[in-house]
Amino acid sequence: MRQVPTLPSDTLKERYAVLLDIGRTITGTLMPEELYATIYRQTARVLRMEGFCITLFDASSGEPRCVFHATGGAIRTPPVSLGGPEDPSDRPSSPVILGRGRTARFFQDLEAVDRSTMVAPLRRESHVLGTISVLSPHGVVYDTSELELLEAVADLAAVAIRNAHIVAEVERSRMEAERLEEIGLALSSSLELTRVLERVTRAARDLTNADASTVWLLRGDMVEVAYGSGAIAPKRGLVFPIPVEVYERMRLRRQPLVFDNASLDKLPASLRELSPNRASMAVPLISDDQLIGALSIAHAKDRSYSADEVRLLERLGFQASVAVANARLHEEVLSLSLTDPLTGLPNRRHLDLFLDKEVAAARRGRKVAVLLFDLDRFKEYNDSAGHEAGDEALRAFGLVLASQTRAMNLAARLGGDEFVTVLTDSDRRGAVAHAQRVARSVESHPLLGPIGMRASIGISTFLQRMATPADLIRAADVDMYRRKNGRAKAIWA
Repeated sequence: MRQVPTLPSDTLKERYAVLLDIGRTITGTLMPEELYATIYRQTARVLRMEGFCITLFDASSGEPRCVFHATGGAIRTPPVSLGGPEDPSDRPSSPVILGRGRTARFFQDLEAVDRSTMVAPLRRESHVLGTISVLSPHGVVYDTSELELLEAVADLAAVAIRNAHIVAEVERSRMEAERLEEIGLALSSSLELTRVLERVTRAARDLTNADASTVWLLRGDMVEVAYGSGAIAPKRGLVFPIPVEVYERMRLRRQPLVFDNASLDKLPASLRELSPNRASMAVPLISDDQLIGALSIAHAKDRSYSADEVRLLERLGFQASVAVANARLHEEVLSLSLTDPLTGLPNRRHLDLFLDKEVAAARRGRKVAVLLFDLDRFKEYNDSAGHEAGDEALRAFGLVLASQTRAMNLAARLGGDEFVTVLTDSDRRGAVAHAQRVARSVESHPLLGPIGMRASIGISTFLQRMATPADLIRAADVDMYRRKNGRAKAIWA
């Protein structure tokens, strides 16, 4: 164990002179952790003590928290918990000597019969930041002159602690601003919704040290867990009705929801069942003045959220709203650019992208087949019945083709009255079976059957000698015209 600091053999007058030097030393230290140790060492210059504690009051809850503790010269870290009911000596209105046999609760593990304790408030203007407590060595009982010394040290320490906290707050705000700027750049660098949601939830957890973070998106009058990060996050893809009180607060008042130690019992039951958290908060995601969802964080253990923490999540929520709205708009534009507006099927551009991927897989050994469909007598019907009737026939054939095509495959409109299906993991036999199903469905269709609409069909399967995906389409086109010209047997015969 380290040697207990001893009091120099000075006079009381000399001790006060030392206070000037102590003031310069303490106020020149701006890092809180280093400052507390400096206050301890400087106090030991003017007071005999075996125990020392700095306690600060939490800004939001007001609860005392020991941030620095030393006994017998040994510094105890991490800070000592002050759980349980407060002792009256925790909040003295003025410096006080507890007297022989009484100790502040920070020193209750030490024998107190022949020693005493002094407690002085850390007062800055009209605000009390916390206290400094000192415990005398064995056989020493403090007097009023020593209490005045502790009060003087506490006044100097309060100024230094306040200054250090201001500097720390400025630095924290600077770092948060830089981090938020980095996050904003990262979010804006991607237009893929899943990627954006992953970055949003990861950033929320990083900034708040949360155990989980979730993005919730509105789907009409329902809400969906669009993305969750962390062990206690709710299951992704879960959809359920929005609790009325949550919807009203976020949509109408645009206010965050905070459920912590003081208000956890107010969390709606439907939300409480989704995650085993002990504290959570959520901020609304607003785009074009409309509520589109929410960003939430959760902690597995009891805790309270400060106003600064709520504001930080709100700032991240603002950035997330912009990024999510942009990603969703990009998805809509992309969907429109890859979809035929008449039939709702994928268009030629979508077909090309899909074929590129499937041909690359076919070169590695996977089978792929392409079927080309051309509607017989379509031009005659379109000219005689009119364009609206012709469009209706195209939509009807598109529905037939989509209904006969599995989700893993692709049915697309090539252009005009030509359509294509791409079958993955399928050989020619599978392609023929698909063609027969489509042909029978066309013949029995209530619109297409009576007007005599039929489809000529060509089939091709990938061969290694094919140089490009377009070669598959050309091969199916050649096969189709061979059948049209009677040089090949009809597929559905």
